[in-house]
Amino acid sequence: MRRVGVEEELLLVDARTGAPVPGYDAVAQAARLARDEPAEHELKQEMAEIASAPHLDLAEIRADLEVHRRSLAKAAASRGFAAAATASSPVAGRPVITAEQRYLRMEQRFGLLERNQLTCGMHVHVAIDSPEQGVAALDRMRPWLPILIALSANSPFWQGEDTAYASYRTVVWGQWPSAGPTETFGSLDQYRRLVDDLTHSGTLLDEGMVYFDARLSRHYPTIEVRVADVCTDVSDAIMVAAIVRALVETALGQAEDGLPPDRTRTELLRVASWSAARYGTTADLVDPATARPIPAADLIDRLMDLLAPSLRTSGDQDLVADGVAAILRRGTGSEQQRRHYSETTDLGAVALDVARRTTPEPSPGTTDP
Repeated sequence: MRRVGVEEELLLVDARTGAPVPGYDAVAQAARLARDEPAEHELKQEMAEIASAPHLDLAEIRADLEVHRRSLAKAAASRGFAAAATASSPVAGRPVITAEQRYLRMEQRFGLLERNQLTCGMHVHVAIDSPEQGVAALDRMRPWLPILIALSANSPFWQGEDTAYASYRTVVWGQWPSAGPTETFGSLDQYRRLVDDLTHSGTLLDEGMVYFDARLSRHYPTIEVRVADVCTDVSDAIMVAAIVRALVETALGQAEDGLPPDRTRTELLRVASWSAARYGTTADLVDPATARPIPAADLIDRLMDLLAPSLRTSGDQDLVADGVAAILRRGTGSEQQRRHYSETTDLGAVALDVARRTTPEPSPGTTDP
């Protein structure tokens, strides 16, 4: 059993129109006045980040995220805003950069790429015993990360248009020069050499801009998996976290057994990620073993078979099975957004529906601290 932590980026929207609003500073001030812990700032003023503490029990992660979501929603409401767990804004807007020196340098260097970035992801941290162990896991997890994109897909709209993608955030985020899947590293020395080369290439500002799909955390003894869209439903977020923990545990078991990493080429993983971003779970994905199309449900079943021993050990097997079944039955976050739009033809209403579903009511008999 390894500890897990989850970070979520949420979108701040106008509580009347659903349009994105540059409200982080006002919301943080409201939280401090209410003596609540404010959410963290992000690249854009339209965003706020919350995070769970690291836990062994996923129910505790769920409780943390629910408390933080409610706290953010309360502070936002006091300023006429709402907090929406959507990976892109349905309503068009002009994002406002957070006036921090590092972010301003990013804007100067990356121009329109930076100015267009208004995407909200979910990052899952899984504890490791050593960086060497972490690299061994990274090398063996890589073929399966596109499935996390498909399951979490929650960004169908961009600047007021239907993109035809399930996770358009994946496409936008992939424009950063260091983003996306990686080759196998082979050793911690090779990993660190690559990170050092990227950092000193004159392109990235610093190590924080090494935006691999999965990486060693700079601040914690964890692997950080960064491919997922933020999920509207907390249950979906917890399911993704459970899968990531099981992926790490399974990969480390393979390393201990002396099994070499899969040698799927990065070019194929890029195609697999694109397919997952384009279709979510509604069509064929790319089988990393054969490089051929395979129904999404079949590829997910194969991953579940691979992870079954680790999920049984952690006690997460039913949680993941039920979560996957729910997504395949009702659709991803993107499908839910599109259904609401088909009923209302109002993208503002879509954003406000997401905000409503983002913040769960406390369970009967419980109160937030």
